[in-house]
Amino acid sequence: MEPDLVTEDRLRGVLDELVRREPLFHRPTFGTTRADFEVMTAPDFWETGASGRRYSREYVLDVLEERYKSPLAEDWETSDFHCQELAAAVYLLTYTLVLNGRRTRRATIWQQGADGWTVLYHQGTVVQDL
Repeated sequence: MEPDLVTEDRLRGVLDELVRREPLFHRPTFGTTRADFEVMTAPDFWETGASGRRYSREYVLDVLEERYKSPLAEDWETSDFHCQELAAAVYLLTYTLVLNGRRTRRATIWQQGADGWTVLYHQGTVVQDL
């Protein structure tokens, strides 16, 4: 039933770079301020949350700004990373995230530009027990 997701050898370097950046917005190495997240996300970035709701960039930035006002205590684990090239310098990264006991499948569309990596879109989908 599950697809056989294997990243092409030519994309291994991209995969390695993006794995270091996920889970998105949970890596303090890449910053924790609103300004950091603004640089990380495209001006037209949006997200579909695990609830199915769509969130604008502005809303996500507001939530992140509030979240990082106090230290975070999160327990998370990632696995099953897969990278696929969608267009020149645009990549889909998918993976599984277990965050505080909740398992979700994640998809992030990243674009590589002269100034580094930018997130275009992100989605989380809760995995139901079968």
